[in-house]
Amino acid sequence: MARVNNNLWNRYKYKINALVLLLSVYFLYQSLNPKFPDTWNTQKIGLFEITPMPFNLEPPYLHDGHYTKDFFLVFSQGKIDDIRQAYLNIGSKPLPLSTLQAGDSGILHGSQHGQEVHAIAPKTLKTEDKVWLTIENWQGEQVVTYWELPKELLPN
Repeated sequence: MARVNNNLWNRYKYKINALVLLLSVYFLYQSLNPKFPDTWNTQKIGLFEITPMPFNLEPPYLHDGHYTKDFFLVFSQGKIDDIRQAYLNIGSKPLPLSTLQAGDSGILHGSQHGQEVHAIAPKTLKTEDKVWLTIENWQGEQVVTYWELPKELLPN
């Protein structure tokens, strides 16, 4: 008579395989139905109308030696081609363009449908911090605007 190998794998292999299949369906559903925070108020800056949205409500994270917070900006008015360079930073005041140009952090990139940015941020957000957007056009003119940080982004 053949001896049955009654180890842990043989006892539970079908249940483990079913669990792996169910988890893959769950993670596929999550990836097809992402949850994003609400968009912020739309502001007019120069020729542009811009609506920002953070990707999540998590605190800034360390990326390439700088703390950053990810945002998506929708340009509902104005042409993206009119922008020479644009930067987003979080702090008590906007960073000067000379400082922003020194690295690749905080620069807007994307398409006409929306711009993504890894905004330069402090390690911990404070109530006096604002989200600053600096835009320079091809004629060298600069415009700056800001948004207040909502309570959801501030630490408790």
